[in-house]
Amino acid sequence: MLYHSGMNLGSNQRVSGRSYLDGQCLIAMPGMSDPRFARSVVYLCAHSEDGAMGIIVNKPAADTRFPELLVQLDVIPSGQAIRLPSQAEKVKVLRGGPVETKRGFVLHSADFFLESATLPIDDGICLTATLDILRAIAVGTGPESAVLALGYAGWGAGQLESEIQSNGWLHCEADAALLFDDALDTKYTRALGKLGIDPAFLSKDAGHA
Repeated sequence: MLYHSGMNLGSNQRVSGRSYLDGQCLIAMPGMSDPRFARSVVYLCAHSEDGAMGIIVNKPAADTRFPELLVQLDVIPSGQAIRLPSQAEKVKVLRGGPVETKRGFVLHSADFFLESATLPIDDGICLTATLDILRAIAVGTGPESAVLALGYAGWGAGQLESEIQSNGWLHCEADAALLFDDALDTKYTRALGKLGIDPAFLSKDAGHA
């Protein structure tokens, strides 16, 4: 497993009126044609005219725990997995998306920053994709809040905009609870709630915000 992204995550540029959605959450509509994104909440880390990159924040990685990954990656010896700081015990491993699923991306609070490795996104949220952040978490010097995503969601130029226009996605403001808390099963409903929408009233033909 490699913790390095070949994407130029620093290329996103904001424009007046916030035409781009980096720092917001996408919410899959019921009519989402791709089953990999059904009922997904995706935090957009980068969005520009060149495309978009995001992390699914409400889908757990099957049978994968953070302490076990630290051992597999030789970040800690196997005997240390039961003596990790509480900060490390809280980190959830997510299925971040269908692209490069063997690579890891840590979405985290802005109280941790590595020069030339950490991408600031929005409202105190950052993304880091190196082993150094895992080592820091393992010894208790990492960020206060973090999730580890395996893989990411990616869109080419104009693709996300087209999907939104085709009623594939809604979008809402992100918040720390939506990104980092343990209640993965309720994140989809909570994200819709930020828009004042009850999922029971959504249909596959509904419009978008």
